[in-house]
Order: sequence, then C-alpha cells, then structure tokens
Amino acid sequence: MTKTVHHFIGGKTVEGTSGEWGPVTDPATGVVTTRVALADADEVGAAVASAKEAYATWGTSSLAQRTAILFRYRALLDARRDDIAAAITAEHGKVHSDALGEVARGLEIVELACGITVQLKGELSTQVSNRVDVAAIRQPLGVVAGITPFNFPAMVPMWMFPLAVACGNTFVLKPSEKDPSAANLLAELASEAGLPDGVLNVVHGGKPAVDALLAHPDVAAVSFVGSTPIAKYIHATASANGKRVQALGGAKNHMLVLPDADLDAAADAAVSAAYGSAGERCMAISAVVAVGAVGDELVAKIRERAEKIKIGPGNDPTSEMGPLITAAHRDKVASYVTGAAAQGAEVVLDGTGHTVDGHEDGHWIGLSLLDKVSTDSDAYRDEIFGPVLCVLRAETYEEGVALINASPFGNGTAIFTRDGGAARRFQLEIQAGMVGVNVPIPVPVGYHSFGGWKDSLFGDHHIYGNDGVHFYTRGKVVTTRWPDPSDAPAGVDLGFPRNH
Repeated sequence: MTKTVHHFIGGKTVEGTSGEWGPVTDPATGVVTTRVALADADEVGAAVASAKEAYATWGTSSLAQRTAILFRYRALLDARRDDIAAAITAEHGKVHSDALGEVARGLEIVELACGITVQLKGELSTQVSNRVDVAAIRQPLGVVAGITPFNFPAMVPMWMFPLAVACGNTFVLKPSEKDPSAANLLAELASEAGLPDGVLNVVHGGKPAVDALLAHPDVAAVSFVGSTPIAKYIHATASANGKRVQALGGAKNHMLVLPDADLDAAADAAVSAAYGSAGERCMAISAVVAVGAVGDELVAKIRERAEKIKIGPGNDPTSEMGPLITAAHRDKVASYVTGAAAQGAEVVLDGTGHTVDGHEDGHWIGLSLLDKVSTDSDAYRDEIFGPVLCVLRAETYEEGVALINASPFGNGTAIFTRDGGAARRFQLEIQAGMVGVNVPIPVPVGYHSFGGWKDSLFGDHHIYGNDGVHFYTRGKVVTTRWPDPSDAPAGVDLGFPRNH
C-alpha cells in the first residue's frame, strides 16, 4: 500500500491541501512506495506563520532551555539512528552503512548546537571612555528557512536547523520531494524532545514552495545546498528580496596524485571517494589528476578495486553501493559514459549495462572509469553526480595545479603525496574551500565550517561551525554610560560617600 507523507507544521502533521502530489520511488525496485504532498504558497505561508508565532517566545528563551532540549534531542536521534537510516535507504537507495554515516555526521552539528552557550558569548570593553563601556552581542534573526537536496536527506537538514534554533531562530525546512520521510522523522523527534510547537516546521514541495519561501517577507534568511544553477537562482532571488543567503552549489572535486604517493592508498581513496554513496555527493572525487608516469599503474589499481564492489539493494548488508535516486538520473549519468569515447576518453570500465538479479526495474548503474579524459569533454566539465570517475594526466605538479584551478568549481580537493613541502604548497596554492592531504573527502568536523569557493558557493558564509553561528545571528553593539552613584541628586542617599 502506498503511504502518504504530509507536512509537519506547528508541532503536528498537517495534511496537504494543494491537491498536488509527488511520487516517491524505492530506487532498488523502481516501485512508487509513497506519495508526498506538494505545498502551494498558502501552505508555505501557514508554516512561516507558525514559525513567526513561535519566535515570539523562542527568540527570548534562555540558553539553558534551548540546550536542555537539544541534549534530549541528541539522545533521541542516537537511539533512533537505525530508523532514520532505514528511511534514507528506502527512499534514497544508499546502503545502510552509508545512511548510518550520514546520521552520524548530522549528529556532529547537533552536538555543536548543544554547546551554543559558548558560541554565543559576546565581548565587553570597559572604560573605553570615562564611565563608558561597549558590549558586542549576537541576536537571532527570526524565521529562517532551509532548502535541502535529495542526496543527504537527514544530514544536510541537520547541518542547518539545530544550529539555527539553538541561536534562537525558528525554522521552516523544505526538503527534497524525492526522499521526504527522513525530514519528517527528524521534526517529530525534535517535538518529542520538547522543542516548542512551530519552532521547526517541514513543508514539502517543488519550485512553487521554494519560490514562496524566497518571496515571503517574514523569512529573514535562506540556507540552500544543491546544484550550482539552482544555487545561483536561490542567491539572486532571495538577495533581491532582502534576505541573508548561503547557497552551496555543485562541484567537480579533483585528487592530485604525485609520483611519490602511496599508490595503493591513493587507489583505495579514489574508489571510496568516487563511488561511495553511488557518487551522489557534492564532495565525491570525480576527477583524479595523475602526475608523471604513475597514471597507468594508478588506473590499473583503481580498476582492480572497482571491479570488486558489490552493487545491490541498500537494505542488503552485503551491498557496498546502491542504486541511483531516479531512473531519469540514472539515464543522464549513463549518457556521459556512452559518449565518452567519442570525446577522446578511454573507457576502462563501463557500468551502464549493470542490473541486479531480482531487482531488474531498479535504478541501477555500475561503476565507470574513464582514462585520459580531456578538459573540454562533457564528462569532465559537468557535475555528473554518479559513479563515474575521470582520470586526467599531467606532466608536472604545476600543470596539475593549473588544471584544477582552471575549473569553475572550487568545493573540495585533495593531494596524495609523501612530501610535506609539496602538500604545504598545494594547500596554499589551490583554489578550493576544503583541502585534503592524503584525505580524499575533506569534509570538516562540525566545529569547522563547510563550504567551497567560486561556483560552489554563493553568499558570504559557509555552513555550520563558526560561520553557521554568524549566519544565523546578527551582531549588535551597545555603548553604555552610567553616572557614578556619588553623582546622585541631592536628597537621594545610595550610601556612597560624596567625596568618592
């Protein structure tokens, strides 16, 4: 029986009224298992109104109250991590271990939010002039919104709303309509933890819901993670409407492998970083740049490992990679592989014909490896967002760095080398927001901020960490002068000597 996912507004499930519904498919079978309500502008308005009403009290609540709820929330998430992961696998398709890892990375930001009392400490300068003190404080913005992608339906929302509500804001989340159930479960657990009604709301929908959030006058800020074209649109539209915006876009992450690198470690890293989560992540390594004569040996080692990866349903404990989110996305990813040879690449592995016995209608694709890829080919220029790894060749370190820096994207990058001097040069010279040294996916821990450069980020703030706290608050400086008690008017005795 097909289940229905509704909105979560004001602390309870609210049935959709727009009459519009979206299908949610089990990627492993191709079967529509769920329908999700798609909000119109009125339903988005109801969620914003609920958040605005809740902000009247939540915005002035004590830090002790907020953190007590967040600690309870963290415990509930930990206890239910398997259920959250199961919801992710059922609708996204990633294997259960990947889904558990996603929940764990989201929990890091909940833990950061639990310590918000330290993050929100202000500054004080005394006696800047005679009897004048200056204090700097941070205050919440009000109602803020998050628009999140399909590839991490629990982690990316948790990168946003825990920190936002810890800072005193209320939140409206618009998750991907392709895998909506995890977002509702996160909101229900927050309510169970004691988060007041209306502080966290979830509305499902497509572009009409997004546009309603971007235009709503009561939404003060918008956080977004997704593709670069949509990030540009979000940033331009929300900014034009006077909102604060952080919009994280797409990527083409490179891994530079120097001749002195441990090639076995580099091959292991390339396989896990390129094909993990079926390549559906903005921090996937999608381009390996082999320097000097190591290319042939490195490609052979990557192929050897890739051929052993077991592809199957995400709920099968033996599966190491699951299906892609939709059949349409699978076909688009496959098109890059089928067209690669005509654009000069050597197709080392072609995963486009892969099927899984007993699940023939699933959105399956195997692992593809393209060697000697040119920088003007479609497979290199575009963010494929699937299990396709391109290998490019460079004669020198300098040529490799120039190749990487010429990319319009600047999300993450990595270098594999045993040379500390080369690694130091790389981390200073490379034009990307996140750099790994012998670490293929350099996603920062929760107390450092996540974000790229160039066409991978639009806005001034990265997500979570210190940047996240600054994004969800605004500064205020208070200058104070008080008369000395000894200057009190005659007849008013405060117990201070008059000759003070």
